[in-house]
Amino acid sequence: MSKTIKVALAGAGAFGIKHMDGIKNIDGVEVISLVGRELAKTQEVAAKYGIQHVTTHLADSLALPEVDAVILCTPTQMHASQSLACLQAGKHVQVEIPLADSWKDADEVVRIAQQKSLVAMCGHTRRFNPSHQWVNKKIKAGEFNIQQMDVQTYFFRRTNMNALGQARSWTDHLLWHHAAHTVDLFAYQCGSPIVKANAVQGPIHPALGIAMDMSIQLQAANGAICTLSLSFNNDGPLGTYFRYIGDTGTYLARYDDLYTGKEEQIDVSKVDVSMNGIELQDREFFAAIKEGREPNSSVAQVLPCYKVLHDLEQQLA
Repeated sequence: MSKTIKVALAGAGAFGIKHMDGIKNIDGVEVISLVGRELAKTQEVAAKYGIQHVTTHLADSLALPEVDAVILCTPTQMHASQSLACLQAGKHVQVEIPLADSWKDADEVVRIAQQKSLVAMCGHTRRFNPSHQWVNKKIKAGEFNIQQMDVQTYFFRRTNMNALGQARSWTDHLLWHHAAHTVDLFAYQCGSPIVKANAVQGPIHPALGIAMDMSIQLQAANGAICTLSLSFNNDGPLGTYFRYIGDTGTYLARYDDLYTGKEEQIDVSKVDVSMNGIELQDREFFAAIKEGREPNSSVAQVLPCYKVLHDLEQQLA
């Protein structure tokens, strides 16, 4: 494929904007349609990015014959059904993490993607962050083996707000969204499937209806372990921090930055063509479309993560 890939982007909020900012740096790709919940706000965002077609219905964008691919930055509860709609319409699709909020739905997306022979990818951004890529390259070179990953995912979400501090129309979830990042990354970095998983959770929030605190333990088939602590009650510092404890060193990954266990910063600026994990994720999606291949973080590759989340959900129930 040599022509410009024309994209519809659903979700004009914080993450939709991150994707549009990343796509500006990628040649041969153009966002031509923007879908949002509120028309006026969506039109305002579209005007900033020079997008002509604006709608509040994904079906309107899918009906455009010139649209080749769709990026979904919509509420978690819509991810599976919208991914299926894109695939059924013959469009390549990248859906933000998580792929689904149930094992059954995740499995169905994989089945239809394979049936349609379309590129279907899930935004497991940690696979693309330069910090985690650096560690991955060291593992593949045989210079580092993970013994333990210690991960903290901490936010302050006692009210339904998004990353921009705006009211959300949906409820986020520690297990199906935030744990998905680490569950997938642990198996990916170890190069070994998860064979044991345990979880406990704190009290259910009376208004949001979700657990605000959670602890997860994982073990890979190769013996490596992972301890993951998650909270929506944490009043700073916010974010996700990864400690890789291995046989030849310790590394601390903080989004796109990486440090040794002694807090010495490691230069990861030459790991990839950008320091922006979202942009690198998008570059992989469009490259896979042009080259007619399976992308890193395809829905099929990340499916085992959702089986682990399903099993953990059954435990917690």
